[in-house]
Amino acid sequence: MKKILVLGVGAQGSAAAKKLDEEPIVSRVVCADYDREAVDHLVGELSKGEGKVVDAHDKGSIVAAAKGADLILNALPLECTKNVLEAALEAGTDYQDYAGTTALHEDWVENYRIQFDEYGPRFKAIGRTAVIGTGSAPGLICAATRDAMKYLDTCDTILNIVWEGVITKRFLPFWWSPVTALHDMSEDAYAFENGKLVRTPAFGMTINRKYPYMENEITFAEHCHDEPIHYSFNAEKYFKGVKNAYFKYAGEGMDFCRPLARAGLLSHKKESIKGVEVAPFDVVLAHLPHPPKFREEIKEIIEEGLISDSGCMVIEAYGKKDGKDVKVETHVMAPGLLESYEKAGITAEMYLTGQGGYLFSKLFINDEFKIPGLFTSDMLTMEQVDLYFEYAKELGITLETNITEIQKK
Repeated sequence: MKKILVLGVGAQGSAAAKKLDEEPIVSRVVCADYDREAVDHLVGELSKGEGKVVDAHDKGSIVAAAKGADLILNALPLECTKNVLEAALEAGTDYQDYAGTTALHEDWVENYRIQFDEYGPRFKAIGRTAVIGTGSAPGLICAATRDAMKYLDTCDTILNIVWEGVITKRFLPFWWSPVTALHDMSEDAYAFENGKLVRTPAFGMTINRKYPYMENEITFAEHCHDEPIHYSFNAEKYFKGVKNAYFKYAGEGMDFCRPLARAGLLSHKKESIKGVEVAPFDVVLAHLPHPPKFREEIKEIIEEGLISDSGCMVIEAYGKKDGKDVKVETHVMAPGLLESYEKAGITAEMYLTGQGGYLFSKLFINDEFKIPGLFTSDMLTMEQVDLYFEYAKELGITLETNITEIQKK
């Protein structure tokens, strides 16, 4: 039997905890957060739940909560990652993180190098496995991109394309952590071009797509995200020698932030306004609503009215198969907001990200990670990828893949 510590009981951690509570092999789901009310609310919905108040800025507090745990699932803000990594090593547990981190170095890419080069050997030394970037993006989309590699002999270019098409009458630009979302919006993007990581302009390098299930053509733009970084590290071993990789994004959050960025309102640099020192970023963040995580909140938002309940998550991979130029187009099919609420009483974001993370947890609790060390979610074996999407089918999350030959002009 397995004991799981879920650190952070926000939208994503709570969704994962509920699914883990249903697993026969799980004997205990320890739900830990600094917010006692949120912990008690979640534990009250579980049959195997145990609540703990934890200060994630105190490593000892995490180690105490992790006593006897087989897995720590980290759904906390990025600033807490170093303490949680160290706590997992001290407690001798496996480790899973919805994200990467910015807590180890000021440079995002260097954070990944440190995790691979320093933390990987330390987890290996204690015979434990750490997997990071395990939400929907990064996470599910990385597993789907790995799946697309089945259909290529060599890969030249990967596009990860995401559209957040759920729009409500209530002002809700983000359905997940506003601070994380706004930070991403405030940075230039990363792309992997001609075998090298480069910075690209945020909101730039647009492409247009209209897939069959979309009513209108959508414009996607560059967005600061982990996937091109992941694929740059693993191009040869896991992605058929890919030379180019991009993350393209669209949706309410992008539409909200684009003019703010142009006006300088996403700047972290403090400035004096009428004698008050303030960073524009902090002012914007202070006015953003928190994403809903409780059933009652979500119901209220739905009843107020939806403008749109759509979206897409698509992988376009270009390369060669049997000497021919081909495009592999893989669509992740999943419930929207209304269906997610009907099925599980949660949002579409929680359904795909929170439960997408749970699917990686399920690989852990079923002992499917055989090799100790630290890995990103795009480093699954093909057997693990297949098993991940077998689990996903039970949630109504499936892949639809089309392969077309590209005719030379």
